[in-house]
Amino acid sequence: MDPISPLPTGGPEQDPEKRGKILTSLFNASMFQSLGFRDFRWLWLSTFANFMAVGMQIITRGWLVLRLSHDSPLALSIIMVSFALPMTVMSLLGGALADRMSRKHIIMACQTVTALFTSLLATLDMTGLIRFWHLVAIGAINGTLVALNMPSRQALISDIVPADKLMNAISLNNSASNLTRTIGPALAGLLIIYIDTWGVFYMVAAFYLFSMLSAGMIGSVKGPSDNARKGMTSDIKEGIRYLLGDSTLRGLVVTMFMPVFFGFSFLALLPAWAREALDVQADELGLLMMVMGVGSIVGALILAAIQNLPRRGMYLLANGFMWGVFLAAFSQSTSYGRALPLLFFVGLLTAIFMSLNMTLMQMYSAPEMRGRIMSFGLMTFGAMPLSALPFGALAEKIGTPSALAISGIMLALFSLVFTLVSPGFRKID
Repeated sequence: MDPISPLPTGGPEQDPEKRGKILTSLFNASMFQSLGFRDFRWLWLSTFANFMAVGMQIITRGWLVLRLSHDSPLALSIIMVSFALPMTVMSLLGGALADRMSRKHIIMACQTVTALFTSLLATLDMTGLIRFWHLVAIGAINGTLVALNMPSRQALISDIVPADKLMNAISLNNSASNLTRTIGPALAGLLIIYIDTWGVFYMVAAFYLFSMLSAGMIGSVKGPSDNARKGMTSDIKEGIRYLLGDSTLRGLVVTMFMPVFFGFSFLALLPAWAREALDVQADELGLLMMVMGVGSIVGALILAAIQNLPRRGMYLLANGFMWGVFLAAFSQSTSYGRALPLLFFVGLLTAIFMSLNMTLMQMYSAPEMRGRIMSFGLMTFGAMPLSALPFGALAEKIGTPSALAISGIMLALFSLVFTLVSPGFRKID
């Protein structure tokens, strides 16, 4: 399907001549071909606004936690637990909802409620009433809302673009979130100095509302499926049986657990690492996050530009191994000159791994099961506390750099072991 050809609904604009030569050339470029579909452009914009809010909120919330807890890495890990743990409990429900209700409307509802609770957090902070338990409670609510809306956001891509553009679309959609890692943390770190954390939280709420409005512009709306006649428990059980019966999908979920246990610990501990290793301020922490975001953008665009990637399973495992190596090397940095390029490659490898894994999960799942299968991928993030808490506690004992080094080494080792014991997975295309 030509992404420039007119489509009856959900596709590019009806008159290509009016789009101009520059826009046409952009959409014809293999790297950006999925942007030729109107609905995908609105989804991309919604994703950008959503993760802009998330990126700003992470650094702002982390800075507020450090202020309230006197720079405790364990406190940062507890906040990560409050956000990630509800994903384990609620993500399967979110996947079942995505396969029986309008995915667009699920996204809009969740973004609206998230904006309301973020505004509440900003108000508590502004009035000086904020307490650590407020951050834990609102983090749990936000984590629940992410679990309910992310399966719909991911599965909606397959409703909008054809199958042969799926890897390109998923990579571009992830580039929206990765782009915000460049802009969001740097902007938040700078704004904290001028409008304090509460002012940034109000801006975050505005981005969530903008994301909701952008999702509302999507024309392709998936109505309730036949699953609506079944119970939610039956839907979830059916999804579990489907996953367990497919060796490829099982392997993809297992490989997703490896970086969740050992690779993403740096997201929770990066503020503490930055203070401990480099003695940074809020704006300098934003710079570190920005460089990681630049690497993520590059990684996502590299994958988006690739038309045909053979033996994707082997590529995925090799990427996980290198992610662990670069994370361990980064953890031992003692200067910006060494930390920045290593963090760039950590971001690049993270983006490629996640985009490729999600592409394969959608490609190898049936359309009527796609929401539930994507929820299993999201559910792995709910296991993040299993790494954030132990590594946070370990950082209290041996230092954050040493804890992150152990995390990276274990990711590399587990990736290598899975490669050796899973010859079938290595051959996945």
